[in-house]
Amino acid sequence: QVQLVESGGGLVQAGGSLRLSCAASGRTDNIYGMGWFRQGPGKEREFVAAIGWYSGTTYYADSVKGRFAMARDNAKNTVYLQMNSLKPEDTAVYYCADRTTSGSNYYRGSYGYWGQGTQVTVYS
Repeated sequence: QVQLVESGGGLVQAGGSLRLSCAASGRTDNIYGMGWFRQGPGKEREFVAAIGWYSGTTYYADSVKGRFAMARDNAKNTVYLQMNSLKPEDTAVYYCADRTTSGSNYYRGSYGYWGQGTQVTVYS
């Protein structure tokens, strides 16, 4: 099993920045990659960003390209999501997840373990 713990959420004014962290522990030797998803009020959980665990290749939803950046620190088994130029529509609970298959980075079903989520609220 893999345990994922997110941190770094909070309340921020539009245009501001936040950095989310996700620390993985447990059986981390079979992680293909890590991803961030979010679920806004009354919305489905959606893909935000992903990173290949060994390649470091990053993938982003169109809605966050150019504003969000994902990075990893393999030595710490931790991934980060730097969020800049935040908008009220970015308000959501953000979840990290580990991809345990070679499936699509964008597909929820490719991810095996999920964190509890961290709330991000952007006010105008």
